[in-house]
Amino acid sequence: MTQKLLRLDASSRTDGSVSRALADQVVEKLEFTEVVHRDLAADIPQLNAEWLNANGTPEQDRGMDEKAALALSDTLIAEVKSADTVLISTPIYNFGVPSSLKAWFDQIARAGITFEYTADGPRGLLKGKRAILVVASGGTEVDSPIDFATPWLRHVMNFIGIEDVQVVRSDKLMVDADASMQRAVNDIAALAA
Repeated sequence: MTQKLLRLDASSRTDGSVSRALADQVVEKLEFTEVVHRDLAADIPQLNAEWLNANGTPEQDRGMDEKAALALSDTLIAEVKSADTVLISTPIYNFGVPSSLKAWFDQIARAGITFEYTADGPRGLLKGKRAILVVASGGTEVDSPIDFATPWLRHVMNFIGIEDVQVVRSDKLMVDADASMQRAVNDIAALAA
């Protein structure tokens, strides 16, 4: 069976990044048939007024400028839609996700495309996919009261319809690096193909 992976790396560090190195291990273990890789730290802009105006314009009324403003967003959404698994590797920066990862989600969270509003609240439209979150931190424990990254990532994945979310933790690296890496090794070993 073809398994397509979308890999998103959010660490600003390319050399020496624990989250990127662990994501490499996940990719190697699960042996996807196709991997699309996007370095979020390198190429994801923040939303601006042009983007917001274009997104708020009905599709049939969008001119060339509006279409150009949404072109990257359309590409990012197509990448998620075509993937079976979304692998997000991220550090925890100051208790949350890097701004590049937030910017990526802002680009893909579009009403009527990746989610919709219903009488019962929002409903994700990207069903049947899996997300693997590789989370590294120096001092923040994953899912502790001061971790605003991991719960947020689970929530936004659920918001767009991805309900199968697994976490690989390498937290509190500056407290006990060996124990932190062992947690990650155990979590990777528990991942099913």
